[in-house]
This record gives sequence, structure tokens and C-alpha cells, in this order.
Amino acid sequence: QAQLVETGGAVVQAGGSLRLSCATSGFAFNNYAIGWYRQAPGKDREGVSCSTTDGATYNGEYLKDRFTISRDVANNTVYLQIDNLNPGDTAVYYCAADRETLCYGRDYWGKGTLVIVSP
Repeated sequence: QAQLVETGGAVVQAGGSLRLSCATSGFAFNNYAIGWYRQAPGKDREGVSCSTTDGATYNGEYLKDRFTISRDVANNTVYLQIDNLNPGDTAVYYCAADRETLCYGRDYWGKGTLVIVSP
């Protein structure tokens, strides 16, 4: 049974950093693209960052500078480093796996981890 478990969410002050983790199990990690998504209160879910099966990484259009995704193959885990947090980053952050080269959010999802950024 496929599982994705996000951890690392916290309440942080603006300007701080966080590293979120997405621990996976129950599927062939190397054959799946893993993406991070977020949903802020009252807003639609948006894609944040994607780690593809061929080793590439992509960020959302307006999220290029402060978000870094990385893949730990040995531990079947994907991380999201967020730097210089601002209140606009407050959201539930989810990871998802796709049996594809790229991230589409179609196969498996975690339950999310909450990030709150105070001014």
C-alpha cells in the first residue's frame, strides 16, 4: 500500500527557513515523480516543486528562488527546503507521487503538514 507522510511543518517567523520531508513507502520510488503542492486558506491548491524520475527539478512559476526540492533515493524521501519564509507561504503542504516522468498529482497523496509564518 502506497504511503506518503509529510513532516516538518511548524510555526515560524518571517525570514526563517524550514525543511519539509516526504517519506514514502509501498511503491517503486525511483519510478515516480514526486511533487510538493500547497493550499493556503481560501485558495486553490498550487504546485510548488517537482522532482522528476530523470533527476530534474522544477519549481512553480513564481517560486523559483526560495524553494529547493531534493530526492534521497537511499531513504525514499523527498525534501522541500523553504528559505526566507513570508506570511504568504502559510499553507498546508502536501507531497504527491506520479507514475510519470513529471508531476501531475494524479496517483498518491500524503495528508499534508501545516506551515504557519508569522509577520
